[in-house]
Amino acid sequence: MLERFFKLKESHTTVRTEIVAGLTTFFAMAYIVFVNPAQVAAGGAGGWLAGAGADAAAMGQIWNAVYIASILVAIVGTMLMALYAKLPFAQACGMGLNAFFCTCFVSGAHFAGVDVTLGYQSGLVIIFLSGLVFLALSVTGTREYIAKAMPDCLKKAIPAGIGLFIAFIGFQNAGIIQANPYTLVQFVDIHGGEWASVSGALVALLGLVIIAVLGKLRVKGNIILGILASTVLYYLFRGEMPELSGFSLDAIRQSFRDFSAIGVTGLFNGEAWAQAFSGAHIGGVFSAVILIITFCLVDMFDTIGTLYGTAAQAGMLDEHGDPIRVNKAMTCDSVATVAGAVLGTSTCTTFVESSAGVAAGGRTGLTSIVTSLCFLVCLFVSPLASIIPSAATAPALIFVGVLMLKNFAQVDMEDLRAAVPAFLTLIMMPMTYSIANGIGIGAISYVLISLLTGKYQKKDLVVTIIAVLFVFKFIFVTM
Repeated sequence: MLERFFKLKESHTTVRTEIVAGLTTFFAMAYIVFVNPAQVAAGGAGGWLAGAGADAAAMGQIWNAVYIASILVAIVGTMLMALYAKLPFAQACGMGLNAFFCTCFVSGAHFAGVDVTLGYQSGLVIIFLSGLVFLALSVTGTREYIAKAMPDCLKKAIPAGIGLFIAFIGFQNAGIIQANPYTLVQFVDIHGGEWASVSGALVALLGLVIIAVLGKLRVKGNIILGILASTVLYYLFRGEMPELSGFSLDAIRQSFRDFSAIGVTGLFNGEAWAQAFSGAHIGGVFSAVILIITFCLVDMFDTIGTLYGTAAQAGMLDEHGDPIRVNKAMTCDSVATVAGAVLGTSTCTTFVESSAGVAAGGRTGLTSIVTSLCFLVCLFVSPLASIIPSAATAPALIFVGVLMLKNFAQVDMEDLRAAVPAFLTLIMMPMTYSIANGIGIGAISYVLISLLTGKYQKKDLVVTIIAVLFVFKFIFVTM
């Protein structure tokens, strides 16, 4: 049956190879189980946002809801990829977009005086609508037109900029980079700082080295192993033991209760829809539209890059150099994003870590089935996830940032029409703490340079529309 459905022989693979590949993909991306709720919920009840005055109980609820939703959407998205597209690619909540979600809707709501739970649910509305737009673009073929029309320099700079943004967040979460009233930021004060903050920074730096060394030695699951090693170091450095009393059926049940109370029901809260277009943390209808477009565009180009790169590695390109069944894969991605919003988490995307499974020999959807079944087991280990500190997940963020930066190496730095917009896109994401701002500034600069140098072409109409939208945003919306 497996042979007939997945055509294993035709794909030059076996059941054993597909199982090993599926396990490899899972261990390469399992860190998302711990990192995504920490990112969306700003660390939860004991995180930095709760320390900044947000309701700790509400932040804990959001953490639990996102934890369950993150796993469910990974199961749904990866299973879709297995059974519909029949490709060895896994899906889960996208890095960078989860941090962007927190900045706009969770921490943004708190600092704007909006209830954080309502802010979180209003974000689900935006994600839901961006997923519907992405789905419409995928099934109508418009996605392909937009992808070809966007300047190549911006396509390469966007994932690299997201990587830099993710790394910056990781440095902040671990306390490696701290605030300074004169220079804005500074390196952690090891000499005069308190041991509680210094130890977290040191653990994160050591964790990054561990992940990098294991990666260089081609150890599968180097990121999740690095997170676990960093967790052990964290408690050793602080001379304390993690709260093991949380390992109970009641803790697991509480995760599901919070998921039911505010996660899976969030999209159906009428007040959340009103806040999505009029809330103080959003800034109005125009800003909401910009956010929908931004999430859709980032998801689109992140997925395109992952599909093309991974398919090329696996030799799964057609005669035109495009991934086989690419439209089906994009449809799976957009459906998973819609499903993620319904379940209660940020944008779902195809994971670049799928390349680990492909490298292990995965060639069919059977690989993805194995990966999704592994995620199913994770539903019942939420107490384990809760003892992992931000200092242990920060190295994963920084390392993923390193991996995403490699896209920038493909930018033609000799051509200033490409180099300047790409650089601005890259640097303005972390500098303005906004992926959207980076894309907008990059698009505006590309259009202006093209116009003023006589290089403007008909295909630049799409990026021009995006640039004009961002000009209005910067003029009329503070964000």
